[in-house]
Amino acid sequence: MKLHERLRELRSERGLRLKDIAETAGISVPYLSDLERGRTNPSLDTLQTLAGAYSISVHDLLEGVEFYGQNSEGAMPKGLSDLVADPVLGLQITPDWVRTLSRIELRGKRPRDKGDWYEIYLHLKRILD
Repeated sequence: MKLHERLRELRSERGLRLKDIAETAGISVPYLSDLERGRTNPSLDTLQTLAGAYSISVHDLLEGVEFYGQNSEGAMPKGLSDLVADPVLGLQITPDWVRTLSRIELRGKRPRDKGDWYEIYLHLKRILD
């Protein structure tokens, strides 16, 4: 995933408007729009400001962005973190599976809850085993 896709994903997962994040981060709506469309690249200061607006670390903001880091629970897609944290189901999900599942998208959308993620995991596991 590209950085602009990650920025849009973070905002849409939280059900926020461009204006909401722009105001919280203290940046303009057009600038945030350009960031989310990949028309411009943010500075490190802007990344830190956006991470603060989402109440996550820069590491978590950049999670899943090509050529960056590993998954942390705060950066996992919605529902996947619930699956990994589940005391029974989560025991089956290795870090390799988390990385694989974190990349799954269908027509720009991701599964939304623990059950959807678990179903995808089971299907992929059957295919790959």
